[in-house]
Parts: sequence; structure tokens; C-alpha cells
Amino acid sequence: MEIRSMRELIEITKLEKKSIGQIMLMKEEKKSGKDQETIIRMMEERLIKMKEAIDSGKNDPSPAPSGISGGDAVKMSQYVRRGKSLSGTYISDAMTFSLATSESNARMGVIVATPTAGAAGILPGVLFSLHENDGTPYEELVMGLFTASALGYVIANRSFISGAAGGCQAEVGSATAMAAGTIVELKGGTPEQAVNATAIAMKSLLGLVCDPVAGLVEVPCIKRNVIGTSIAFSAADLALAGIESRIPCDEVINAMYEVGKDMPRVLKETSLGGLAMTETGKKVKERLFSKKS
Repeated sequence: MEIRSMRELIEITKLEKKSIGQIMLMKEEKKSGKDQETIIRMMEERLIKMKEAIDSGKNDPSPAPSGISGGDAVKMSQYVRRGKSLSGTYISDAMTFSLATSESNARMGVIVATPTAGAAGILPGVLFSLHENDGTPYEELVMGLFTASALGYVIANRSFISGAAGGCQAEVGSATAMAAGTIVELKGGTPEQAVNATAIAMKSLLGLVCDPVAGLVEVPCIKRNVIGTSIAFSAADLALAGIESRIPCDEVINAMYEVGKDMPRVLKETSLGGLAMTETGKKVKERLFSKKS
């Protein structure tokens, strides 16, 4: 069962009368030779690791070893508990959980790359926000991970998922797109709606550069993860309302590939452009590198 495009993925779901997540589970069963029960158990282990990273991060006010991140998840959690967040609990909880995961990563904690470590906060953020706000059970969240895997599989095979290859559009953009489609499927949307959400989310981050300060996956990466969760929910809402992407998802992915190819090297994880080369960014780099020397 080869899935070369989003169009083919939708056709397979119709042919098999299964969800995107179920199709990916079938594909993994065939490829790995493991039974579905074993595969689901392995995926559940990854979900639990995501939860552990969230729980660790949202209660830890300490800075990362670099000193340039840390403690924001605690602040966000306290703010949300005051009941004054402007974006509602779905998005504000997702933002908190995304911060917690990304800060755990910066402290060298265990995270699940979805699809990369630099974008690892987005999918856990939206999944556990659904768990928190809807009571979505773990078994459904696990199937959501298979949905995200299928969407990410197509993106990775048609374009980029790393900042070094395609800019942050390829990391945070892909993760946000995967999360948007996953939300739709978990909320009962059709495969077509899930793919439309994927396209809408990816379009919203097209051209985003990768410019990590001092070469660390912290600034601006962590906050981009947070913003990615809100874009994922927005794209999912649009798709669930029946709004379609005017550009088909496969063409959006192709466009991301072309933009990534044309993007200057200094804006692809080299820390030679963008925010990394601001006055403050250069001072941070000088401070950190003088420490090491």
C-alpha cells in the first residue's frame, strides 16, 4: 500500500472505508510485520512520553542550560487558570502544553519528534488540549498519532521536514499541518476535511525561515511551536466548517518544496540570518560561546 500523495490517501480511505489513522495503522502492520495490537501499544508509549514531557515542563520554572528559555510554561499555566485568556481553553491549553514540551526539550528532557525535535511541541499541545477539554480518551489520541503519521509521511516524501533543508516552514509548518488534520479527524471530520485543514495550515506558514539564535532550538523555535497550535485549531475549524483550500494540498506541499529550495542558505538553520543576526541574537551567541571557551 503505497501512499504517494494526499489525493491517493483520500482515495485509499474511500476504497477501504477507513479513517486516515486506520490506513496508516494498516500500512505499518504490512511494512513492519507486527500485529496491530503491538503497533498500537508502541504508539501509546510515545503518547505517554508526550504527556510526561508536558507534566515535567509545565511545573518547572527553571531555565534551560543556555539561560535563554524556560519558565514560560509555568507562567502560561498560571495565566490560563485565572480564566482570562483571550483565545479560549482549547488554544490556551494547547499553548501551555506546547511550551511545556518545547521547554522540556531545551532542558534535554525526553520528547517525541513530531516530525522533528524542533517542532515537537505542536502535536502534543493539540492532542492533550483535546484530552483536557473534550475528555478525548487515550485510545483515540493514539489513533490521532497514526493520522498525524500518515499526513507527515506524505509531506516528508514530497517535500522537507527539516529546517536545515527547507526552513522553519518545513519543521513548524509540517507539524502544524499534521496537527490540523489530526484535530479534524479526532473531531469526526472526513478525510477530505482533514487534508484541507492540512493544506490551510501549511499555507499559513509558507516561507517561514529557520533562524535559531546561537544555533539552539529555543529562540524563536519554542514560541513558534506555541503559535503553531493556534494555527492548527484555526485551520481545523475552517475545514470542519466546510471551507476548502483553493490550492490542493499536494500542490501546497510542492510549493513548500520549491520555496525551500529557493530559500537562501543563511535562512536555513545556519544562524547566519534573521533573528539570529539581530543585535540581541549576536550578544546571546557571544555570551554562550565565551562561556564554552
